Amino acid sequence: MAHISSESLNTEESLRADFTDPGRRIRSERWWTKREKLLEAAGYRLRPRFRQEWVPSWHGTKEFYFSKEDGLLNIFRVALDATRISDGKPVMMKQVVRAEGPYELDIATYLSSEGLMADPRNHTVPLLEVIELPNDERDKIMVMPLLRPFNNPKFETYGEAVAFMTQIFEGLQFMHEHNIAHRDCTKNNIMLDPSSMYPESFHPVKLSRRKNYKGKAKHYTRTQRPSKYYFIDFGLSRRYDPAAGPPLDEPLQGGDKTAPEHRDQSNLCNPFFTDIYYLGNLIRERFLYKRLGFEFVEPLVADMIQEDPEKRPKIEEVVTRFAEIRKSLSSRKLRSRMIPRKEIGLVGSFRSWGYLYRTAGYILTKKSPIPDP
Repeated sequence: MAHISSESLNTEESLRADFTDPGRRIRSERWWTKREKLLEAAGYRLRPRFRQEWVPSWHGTKEFYFSKEDGLLNIFRVALDATRISDGKPVMMKQVVRAEGPYELDIATYLSSEGLMADPRNHTVPLLEVIELPNDERDKIMVMPLLRPFNNPKFETYGEAVAFMTQIFEGLQFMHEHNIAHRDCTKNNIMLDPSSMYPESFHPVKLSRRKNYKGKAKHYTRTQRPSKYYFIDFGLSRRYDPAAGPPLDEPLQGGDKTAPEHRDQSNLCNPFFTDIYYLGNLIRERFLYKRLGFEFVEPLVADMIQEDPEKRPKIEEVVTRFAEIRKSLSSRKLRSRMIPRKEIGLVGSFRSWGYLYRTAGYILTKKSPIPDP
């Protein structure tokens, strides 16, 4: 799923349409509807709401729009899901807006080249196709797999979290080795490949529901079906010339605006050091602050988020240190249930019984305590 910046949202209009006339497409939807036939000719089918002949399914009935699949609005201006006609694969399409991300398509194309995709450390979202838009104000449309937020569904065990950290560290190392700074590798731009965990897919807007919007989407756990994580959205990314020495560039704030070097927007900074901060801060906020038992990674995270960017470890050191941390963790620790810091006692007891039952099954079926893909 492509990450969309806040300025790309037509939020006010979307909410107004939602409460007044959900049977009327909002502006962010009409752009896609006008190009429905072009996209179909390219091999991609849009959901019913975005087809030119669409008539709201609740019209003439006593049913409410919010109970119908085509009553779901798309408030994102530049992205929309679709289905690849040839094989039914769910995909995400994103408009290429050169003025907003001048290097995005070039970087995405480079990272998806055959040679680089063969590297198992490449955790950048694959670019499946680029659709040309003749005589259009938008340059092109990028087609990528449909993904889920990296923490949806929730992590269950420390081993699942360790697998996630391993992949994002290796993925950033891969990008940095190819002289690319992501510059926005924050919580909204790291996604989960759901193809193994959700073999029957899910609804692209209501992620908890089935693709047909009828009932809950069935899925496996990360331990049952190990999955891969991907970096997305290269709108702020840059590829630098290593011959020119360590890069200094203007600060560009993305989803995480807490990087110390970005407090003074007039100072140039090394974007590779900021990438380190982003991943360290993500782990701090999403794991250390929210769950007990992550003391094993606290020293590394503390170094990654240091005030002075020059004192932060390079990604090669991060990968090496985390590999040693990973080796030091016992199977019992890795299989243990992650406990929320604010968990109520009775709730914890109930969850523990379910966890013990699942863990017994993992051991009997010889599932690895660290579910690497």
